[in-house]
Amino acid sequence: MASKQTRPELGGCRADGLSGPALQVHRAVLATFALTGQPPARGELERLALTHGADPGAVLAELAESDVLAFTADGQIRAAYPFSSSATPIRVSWAGGPDAYAMCAIDALGMSAMLGRPVTITAAEPGTGRVITVRADGDQAQWDPRTTVVFAGSAGDDGRPSADRSCSFINFFATAGNARAWARRHPEVIGTLLTREAALRSGVAQFGTLLQAAPGLPQGTRESGLP
Repeated sequence: MASKQTRPELGGCRADGLSGPALQVHRAVLATFALTGQPPARGELERLALTHGADPGAVLAELAESDVLAFTADGQIRAAYPFSSSATPIRVSWAGGPDAYAMCAIDALGMSAMLGRPVTITAAEPGTGRVITVRADGDQAQWDPRTTVVFAGSAGDDGRPSADRSCSFINFFATAGNARAWARRHPEVIGTLLTREAALRSGVAQFGTLLQAAPGLPQGTRESGLP
């Protein structure tokens, strides 16, 4: 399998370049997902942008163009990496919180560091449906099975958001052999195998700081009372 740089190396950090209002809206979206398992409605996003003195359309366009949020055709949030607004094969749960769905394996592995609490990841292996469980606590994790790997793939880099070109191709596999067999059946997907340690590091690096305290950070985030 050829190696190609995909969102596991590039994503997450894109939030660093957001304008102040866009950054605040982005963090509010993540905090809402963490509290409820679902995103805020479009009207709430617009209200938040206005609260920070910004044009709502410009803020939402910036968030989409930066590929930190992805929207449906009618303007609702479908992805706020690491969260998905609809069910995916990768479910994440934690004590006192809602069940949430991750956009991909790397995203799921970054959630514990982002939320500041242990999480349990339950994933279905593509092609077999075999259940893979990861209990992550910051930069530490327990894997079942212990042979688990992550295949990080992408179906092109054509300007589409990560939600469409790579997220469904970044998955947990019970063994490296299973991942290679899946990749051979899907030659349109170019990617690479990541060890457990490398996948966890990537998730923590991308998402671990997204909910850190900052001036004006909305209530309910990592440092201000997440349940």
